[in-house]
Amino acid sequence: MHIEHDDAQSNKKSWKIWWELIRPHTLTAAFVPVLLGSVLALLEGKTNALLFVAMMVASVLIQAATNLFNEYYDYKRGLDTEKSVGIGGGIVRHGMSPRFIMTLALTMYGVSVLLGVYICASSSWWLAVVGSFCMLMGYLYTGGPYPISYTPLGELFSGLFMGFLIILIAFFIQTDYVSGIAVLVAVPSGILVGLINLGNNLRDHDGDKANGRKTIPVVLGPKNAVKFMGVMFGVAYLWLVGLVVTGTITPWILLSLLSITKAIQATRGFVGKTEPITMMPAMKAAGQTNTYFGLLMVLGLYISYLVSV
Repeated sequence: MHIEHDDAQSNKKSWKIWWELIRPHTLTAAFVPVLLGSVLALLEGKTNALLFVAMMVASVLIQAATNLFNEYYDYKRGLDTEKSVGIGGGIVRHGMSPRFIMTLALTMYGVSVLLGVYICASSSWWLAVVGSFCMLMGYLYTGGPYPISYTPLGELFSGLFMGFLIILIAFFIQTDYVSGIAVLVAVPSGILVGLINLGNNLRDHDGDKANGRKTIPVVLGPKNAVKFMGVMFGVAYLWLVGLVVTGTITPWILLSLLSITKAIQATRGFVGKTEPITMMPAMKAAGQTNTYFGLLMVLGLYISYLVSV
């Protein structure tokens, strides 16, 4: 009985490690934009359940693979140690094989490619170019000779490719076009996905600076980076209000304003903090802001659809 209990505990721990390794709090940056693009397509009277599912699975796998690439290359470049704060570190803290982690990431990319072939065959082969570029950017974020994560462009690239473009792709595969409204609605989502990355870089400021990274917090300094975060949260919310005021989109979308408390919590949570461990709640709040904002926007748009039917 004692041995069985130990085995159960070991299996539970193993599952927990793997779950943490794909960084589940970041996966909302993959599935929320797909939901948003799909509900925008629904408002156009067009929807395709199989393409929606394929896009959803592919997006989540690409995000998870990107996180594994990050795990692999942070280890290879000596950024991860046993004392590193965060939910990564599967290699340095749990003895996982770097080769296996890379293989798993590439396998996820392989499955995404297969799903991408189905999506392209059902919509447009031009998406193969866009999708391939997005996957390449996911790899180059931490891989390659000049990783994007070492520059001040990390937030821009993550917001553009994970928050903004995914919405437009999810919309396009179900409608065969991209509307101006879809583009405008995608902007605040892109901003919030980028801010998830900014929160991560604020926590890692000291280590990044020591290792030669030039992230926004390193370039601007932590205090100014936090101010920048607050300003960009404000831009995202004001952008949404502007869309409603100009009659571009339904007022129901303003349900997303209910998430503003999380944005405030995220910004304030970084103020005056210098130790990485003390910034973890703020990082979590930044991720939750994106999740709540996006899901409430989806809800508002869906209510608008139901009212119009």
